[in-house]
Amino acid sequence: MQLTVIGGGLAGSEAAWQAAQRGVDVILYEMRPQVMTPAHVSGDLAELVCSNSLGSNLEDRAPGLLKAELRRLNSLILACADETAVPAGGALAVGREAFARLVTERVTAHPRITVVREEVRTIPDGVVIIATGPLTSDALAQEIAALTGGDHLYFYDAMAPIVTYESIDQSKVFRASRYGRGEDYINCPMTEAEYDVFVEALLAAETIPLRQFEREDERFFEACLPVEVIARRGRMALAYGPLKPVGLTDPRTGRRPFAVVQLRQDNLAATLYNLVGFQTNLKWGEQKRVFRLIPGLEHAEFVRFGQMHRNTFINSPQLLHPTMEFRTRAGLFFGGQITGTEGYVASAASGLVAGLNAARLIQGLPLLVFPPTTMIGALCHYVTTGGGDFQPMKPNFGLLPPLERAPRRKRERHRAYAERALRDLEAFIAAHLT
Repeated sequence: MQLTVIGGGLAGSEAAWQAAQRGVDVILYEMRPQVMTPAHVSGDLAELVCSNSLGSNLEDRAPGLLKAELRRLNSLILACADETAVPAGGALAVGREAFARLVTERVTAHPRITVVREEVRTIPDGVVIIATGPLTSDALAQEIAALTGGDHLYFYDAMAPIVTYESIDQSKVFRASRYGRGEDYINCPMTEAEYDVFVEALLAAETIPLRQFEREDERFFEACLPVEVIARRGRMALAYGPLKPVGLTDPRTGRRPFAVVQLRQDNLAATLYNLVGFQTNLKWGEQKRVFRLIPGLEHAEFVRFGQMHRNTFINSPQLLHPTMEFRTRAGLFFGGQITGTEGYVASAASGLVAGLNAARLIQGLPLLVFPPTTMIGALCHYVTTGGGDFQPMKPNFGLLPPLERAPRRKRERHRAYAERALRDLEAFIAAHLT
């Protein structure tokens, strides 16, 4: 029996890889480049459409702990990310194109994986993983809605613009990571007067009109708010948000700036940089006008403008087991952001769980639920058992069960969570995966 995986993003690629590595033949369907989405620009598997950052690499941070767990579980996505990493302080950021190319090469070269480039419009029979992500095609989304017995849920996500390195005025910026952790970011410092001019222009700028059916139920994901939405929350909202200057000192003045716009390297050649935290739905002409008010970006050349798109996800607490199997149809699994695991690494994590369990089902082995003390287990548990008004969830220590003797200091407490998680994961691997 073979496994069908629908969707060649982070989760689908990871799911296919995990199953194939366990001896299962996999057909991986990816509709691009025959059918494109509003956000993708290539046909590569695992193309990153928003930021090129996968978040913190530090184990005492929730995203860093999840990465450590995935590395221990031989994640394809983490291996490719590590091999294509670009400087980003304590975070793991990748060269966008190099990362997607490497994932594509590894997946297509696997002897047990067949990649088919066509759109899947109906859910096939057999053992299936749906990992079509937040940009699921309309036809398949309707099929999923019919299967789940109700309308699918959605929220809005937005991408940040990218500029060329050579168009940045180096005389007005400085290189530094926060708190002296290297020089991985380009920082555009703002005085209070420059900040006020920028915020005023941002608030007055025109946004791209949403389609009527989208306007009826606007819902933004809090962790990825458009910069103009943040600005509407008050004069200092940006200065306390994506433009916060904490941990940075302008070497030209010896003082902390009033506000800072950070630029992060976006490709391995270091010729492109993205505006950190600048997801936006401004009209493209407005993006040029407003973002060129940022010191150092007066003559910025934009190679990609920010844009907003609709993301699709299912009501996983009502529909999925923590194994990522659908509750009312044996052999159907979901993985990735369509399940509500928010962010690149969390998407790969739920894809890994789906791929692992789909392979075990085919091989007649019991399905596995990861320990709730691990970040991967806690995340899958939350999105498949949470109640109330379900919204996508990113990795965080609040998902983990309390410690028996929790240190009072936050950093020490997080380290204790990480130590317990990795210890319990090792025991789980020894018991079930060796």
